[in-house]
Amino acid sequence: MKKDLLRMHDLTKEDVTGILDLADQMKYDLRHGRAHRHLEGKTLGMIFEKASTRTRVSFETGMYQLGGQALFLSSNDLQIGRGEPVEDTARVLSRYLDGIMIRTFAQREVEDLARYASIPVINGLTDLAHPCQVLADLMTVRERLSALAGVTLCYIGDGNNMCNSLTVGALTAGMSVSLAVPAGYDPAPEVLMFARAFGDRFRLLRDPREAARGADVVATDVWASMGQEAEAAARRQAFVGFQVNDDIMALCAPHAIVLHCLPAHRGEEITAAVFEAHADSIFDEAENRLHAQKAVLTLLLHPC
Repeated sequence: MKKDLLRMHDLTKEDVTGILDLADQMKYDLRHGRAHRHLEGKTLGMIFEKASTRTRVSFETGMYQLGGQALFLSSNDLQIGRGEPVEDTARVLSRYLDGIMIRTFAQREVEDLARYASIPVINGLTDLAHPCQVLADLMTVRERLSALAGVTLCYIGDGNNMCNSLTVGALTAGMSVSLAVPAGYDPAPEVLMFARAFGDRFRLLRDPREAARGADVVATDVWASMGQEAEAAARRQAFVGFQVNDDIMALCAPHAIVLHCLPAHRGEEITAAVFEAHADSIFDEAENRLHAQKAVLTLLLHPC
């Protein structure tokens, strides 16, 4: 693996398989009371410029289970929040810590942090990418369907950070991807360029019904992400018809599972009935953040 995990483009198919294999082992060990304190004495700094439930709790708990510790650093606690250049923050934190996880808005900030840090940097979420969530998603698909290669994923909704990372991650893992996004809400251009190199394993559609036909996995996300609250009303209009509901699920394969990175807005991107019918896979997906991130932390902070 590279020194940092900044987006799914950083990972090869072999990297993804290695992370998921280790995550599976750690999940098994945890459930059977087997300690795996691979990061004894290591410290992870966690920079939060966006609020979070799952990211903070899963990373903090993960470091504890690995024998290390995690420091919560909000932008109010750092000089970066008062205008210190990110390159200076990166060089200072590299003298104290063994790794940095950052959850922020601009991908550029994460890239700059990694460029100047001598320690690994992990992207906990940006407006462009959400690699840790997608590793948990792939782990869940492999658990539920016993494979990644040959599986068809349908994503319905906004071409946001989840859509970007799911597209890259699923194609890298050998899956086929059908996206249904409204015009004007496409994934990032670099993601489309990457995806189109996979030929007929990738489709960008405007019709959710066509995208869902025969799918093994259906994924979605909120119509207005954090920081887009002012656009919420306009987005509700633009996304009419792009809801995961019983009609959509009836077009999928009978064994199809549903993924949602949470929080879910029932009645908007997904109906309450579909959410509850597939709650087991959705909350497996949430749990797998813990295991997938522990694997990433171990491979980056304590490489064998």
